Amino acid sequence: MSLTPEITDSHCHLDFPDFDGQLDDILARAAQAGVTRMVTICTRLRNEPTVRAIAEAHAPVFYAAGTHPMSAADEPMATVDELVTLAKHPKFVGIGETGLDYHYTAESAEVQKQSLRIHIEAAQRTGLPLIIHARAADDDMARILAEEYGNAPYSCVMHCFSSSAELARAALDLGFYLSMSGIAAFPKSQALRDIFAAAPINRILVETDAPYLAPPPHRGKRNEPAYTAHTARKGAEVFGMNYAEFAAQTQANFDRLFTKAATYKAAA
Repeated sequence: MSLTPEITDSHCHLDFPDFDGQLDDILARAAQAGVTRMVTICTRLRNEPTVRAIAEAHAPVFYAAGTHPMSAADEPMATVDELVTLAKHPKFVGIGETGLDYHYTAESAEVQKQSLRIHIEAAQRTGLPLIIHARAADDDMARILAEEYGNAPYSCVMHCFSSSAELARAALDLGFYLSMSGIAAFPKSQALRDIFAAAPINRILVETDAPYLAPPPHRGKRNEPAYTAHTARKGAEVFGMNYAEFAAQTQANFDRLFTKAATYKAAA
């Protein structure tokens, strides 16, 4: 029996071509590192059948689906009913990723906002957590999240959080969660680590965003779910905890937010 603390990669992209033909090995390495669950994210709804099939074929894998903000202008606009229907699958555990990205795609800001509000309504209707991508859009993001929460409550994780302390506080004030990616482990990310350190420990998740943003000592290489452990070890340092305690806390946090994954029972 392994004594390696169990953790969850709350956000990765196992359908990306970087992993073609390698999933069995990748999942084996993840298990060896203590990563016993992962949520693979569909970023274009036309790819949902492929992502769903990965979750169906691999016991540790759950999935979520939405339209990534950087793709919002290029993809058919999602509908609330479409997302609600997809959410009926037993391993579909979150809505998104959605959000706002004005760094590369500011010209589609209005389309992104429309898409974001659709995804929020789907989260409100299903009770599943919203998975948010936010970059260079802090003011609009904070405003829309708060406006829609005022209409009807919902739960949410700010995935791969690397925005301002102000957006972190706005999200935390709504009861949302912040997820640490490999960025939080980069040597020059002390300001970001300070933002996490100021957050309640019971609102922290860990993730890879694989194949992107590998933490040290793999920075610059393809990321994979096993490397969640490197980010989680840095997280333990940030919060002044030993690794086993931090791992257990993030597991409890994930279970509280992603209740459908926490209570999932495979069909006999």
